[in-house]
Amino acid sequence: MTTESNMNMPESCPVEGLLKSLSGKWKPQIFRFASVGPLRFNALLRQLPQSNKQSIALALRELEEAQLLVKTIVQEKPLHIEYNLSERGRAMLGVFEQLEGMLLENN
Repeated sequence: MTTESNMNMPESCPVEGLLKSLSGKWKPQIFRFASVGPLRFNALLRQLPQSNKQSIALALRELEEAQLLVKTIVQEKPLHIEYNLSERGRAMLGVFEQLEGMLLENN
């Protein structure tokens, strides 16, 4: 049932966009791992044994597009790629810590 207050809501809610950017298979886990430090693709595959290369690659790409992760090519031998939280991603850490605290309190 639609109420008048729902009809006055803006069509695009910033929180809705943020939640969509973190929804999907593996994205919350990848975000959590990135909050600890730099990530490498193969390390993610080991940490998420039920995942596959295609799903991890897609999640990483979408998190990059949402500007939550930054992809860096490390010019060392062997050449490798690392993913780190962006400034925007780091700014969200407090929100996640609060949510985690609320969940722990309810259990």
